[in-house]
Amino acid sequence: MLGLGSRRLNAGEAEMLDFSSERLGSGAGPDLLTRILLDLRLDGVEYGRCVMRAPWAVAFPAQRSARFHFVGSGGCWLRTPETDWLQLRAGDAVLLPRGSLHVLASEPDAPDVPPVEIDSLSRVAVADNIYLVGGPSTEPSDVPPDVMFCGALRFNLDPLHPLISMMPAVMLARELATKDATVPALLDAMEREVALDRVGACGILARLADALAASIIRAWVEGSCGNTAGWVAAVRCPKIGKVVAAVHEDPERDWTVPELADVMGVSRSTFADAFTRTMGESPARYVAKVKMFQARRWIAQDGMRIAVAADRLGYESEASFSRAFKRVIGHAPSAARAV
Repeated sequence: MLGLGSRRLNAGEAEMLDFSSERLGSGAGPDLLTRILLDLRLDGVEYGRCVMRAPWAVAFPAQRSARFHFVGSGGCWLRTPETDWLQLRAGDAVLLPRGSLHVLASEPDAPDVPPVEIDSLSRVAVADNIYLVGGPSTEPSDVPPDVMFCGALRFNLDPLHPLISMMPAVMLARELATKDATVPALLDAMEREVALDRVGACGILARLADALAASIIRAWVEGSCGNTAGWVAAVRCPKIGKVVAAVHEDPERDWTVPELADVMGVSRSTFADAFTRTMGESPARYVAKVKMFQARRWIAQDGMRIAVAADRLGYESEASFSRAFKRVIGHAPSAARAV
């Protein structure tokens, strides 16, 4: 985290981030996009304008929130435990949708420059949710600074939601620019704001970053991912997408295969075969996963009692619910409060 307060989007900002079926293209399923992708909004935003002078290296610990970085001027390198160093130039933006552990540095493997934690850097508030963050180097220098705009973005979908879980750990905007003309336009606008450094630039950058993060994900969903099965395949198939949307819209319902087949408008056997082929798992297993995602949100975020969650999702006993929860999530429901 950058130590900034969180906030909720107002109506105008939420509209800017909408993933409507028209914006995603006529080939996508409108039910899935309007009911699920509309849910993919920023529930809280934290930002910091970081000015660094080489040599420098900053570590960003793993977190549940997504991370976002935009290079305003200069440049840097990014590395995660799973990836090699990736060069970021002025005008580049990168999204880490699962908030993976990573390091930003003025150069790869810089000698004698151990990474410092982002939370250890000095910062001065310029707004309720925006800070100016000072670099780790305090020595006078004639070297032009590297100016970064870094943020923590909290999506209101469960981190285990199929859309979030199948995203790559690092999403580079320039790789997606050819998929969506909005991406380079937003990058250009952010670069101009940094270059001009006008009054209110940080606030405008934060709003542009909100839209850019959403556009990066949209471009990835539309065509950058190579998945031919799973959730993204459902996005591209209106009939399957309609079924998936119905399940996510009403996770408390005791969905049966005949009911889901009716939603799709086909026979049970046709539906079961099409769903399994597209999603890579049976309808029953997918419904169970969605129920557990909902249960974890109730327990972890709303403080709901486990017995109440079990009852709302139609389980006959708390014990059977707990077994199903652990099978999907990987730990007991009681541990969800500490996650």
